[in-house]
Order: sequence, then C-alpha cells, then structure tokens
Amino acid sequence: MKPSTNRMLTRIKSVYMFINERGTVTTQQLVDEFGITPRTIQRDLNVLAYNDLVHSPTRGKWATTKKKVKLTS
Repeated sequence: MKPSTNRMLTRIKSVYMFINERGTVTTQQLVDEFGITPRTIQRDLNVLAYNDLVHSPTRGKWATTKKKVKLTS
C-alpha cells in the first residue's frame, strides 16, 4: 500500500474514533481537531458515510451509525 493511502486510512480511522467518542460533532470541530482543510475532512466523511459508519443528522453535524466496527491497529 502506498504511504499516502496508509496515511489517509489512518486519518479516516482517527476521524471515525473522534466522532464515536464525542457523539455528534460539527465539520468545523473536525477541521480544527485534525488541522486539515474542510474539503479534505468532507472527503473523509464521504468515505465513512458511503460505508454506513457515519451520518449527518443535520447539515454540518456528524454522528456514528449503529453499524458494528472492528478497529485494528
């Protein structure tokens, strides 16, 4: 796997864990926490949403779904 792909997957996993720990978060909170652009965080959220791991109950806010996830290192 390319280093850039590995870095992206690690970041997406961290985003998921951050949302899961806090319940509901805003896109801006994610931007501030991870120090990345709003566009990059949106791409990460799209990957998570596509895999039914997060959803947006209201515009700009994100929460995890009830889907079971096995997190590995």
